[in-house]
Amino acid sequence: MTSQNNIEAERAKSLFLHSEDVRPGITMLTELKTINVSTHSKFQKIDVIESAFGKVLVTDGKTQSAQNDEFIYHESLVHPSLIQSGLLYGTSDQLSVFIGGGGELATAREVLRHKSVKRIVMVDLDGKLIEVCKEFLPEWGGDSVASNPRLELIIGDAYAYLADCKDKFDVIIMDISDPIEAGPGIMLYTKEFYDHAKTLLNSPNGVFVTQAGYAGQLKAHDDVCYAAIANTLQTTFDCIIPYTTYVPSFGSPWGFVMAFGCSPYISSVSLITDFTRMERDRINRIISEKITEINDVGKEAHAKDGSEVLKFYDGESHHAMFSLPKPLRLAIANDTRIMTKDNPIFMY
Repeated sequence: MTSQNNIEAERAKSLFLHSEDVRPGITMLTELKTINVSTHSKFQKIDVIESAFGKVLVTDGKTQSAQNDEFIYHESLVHPSLIQSGLLYGTSDQLSVFIGGGGELATAREVLRHKSVKRIVMVDLDGKLIEVCKEFLPEWGGDSVASNPRLELIIGDAYAYLADCKDKFDVIIMDISDPIEAGPGIMLYTKEFYDHAKTLLNSPNGVFVTQAGYAGQLKAHDDVCYAAIANTLQTTFDCIIPYTTYVPSFGSPWGFVMAFGCSPYISSVSLITDFTRMERDRINRIISEKITEINDVGKEAHAKDGSEVLKFYDGESHHAMFSLPKPLRLAIANDTRIMTKDNPIFMY
């Protein structure tokens, strides 16, 4: 069979629908237009399909990002932490950033938009995934991001890399697989890892942020990890800020948790409130001044206002992301689970 025949055979098996279990008892069906590639790496099954959400990256049957809304996830993951870092550091224009995971290259793309960032180290386990994304999803970042002189791209285990790391970073961004049983990312959600990651942040103002999975209106001890991730980070950092945004292709609100320290002269409550309730105009001004488009050699492509570059994140979106609904706040308050090496917690 030719490659095209294989693709058509797979398409026929799907009955022209892409089916994905979002939650127990909840399945999301989308029209399947094309299967662009279907392959395996050493670590996972990799598909790039086209559906109602445009091109979609699917690994092991789970949507990772989609053309029509990937910017919502990636801008939400990256920009709040970089802005908070800028607020803590003041006018520094020599920030260093570590990205764990991020194989689509879109997380690195968003970090590179910040003029203040001079060095990025990105470590992803799956080199084949990166190559697939560069070939079939170049809009996510592609070669222009992978070859950027500010980015050091390493194929390897982020956990092992950081365990032996001697460098310090101003921001650590974890764009990694969900903590699924037998999955490669589970140790990157443990208290032991967070304790170590804190030692790799430039003190006292380093910022850590991680994606944290499904963040609907949860019951405590549900088969999700959002509250447990927040709880675990709280055992390590002075300040933690859980936040969410709705990603249509995920079929649910998605969670993130930011964490950082504070000086003995400023209360954690003040630092958190100052950031989450920051004036919309101030956020928009920071975006306009600090964020730019990039080109293949890492220079500003042209004098484009940052507000024109970002498609989702601005002052209004910021306030929505950090205003959690009451049931979710109660669920987080009532959940006391801590994730450790000896007692990991898995999500659906």
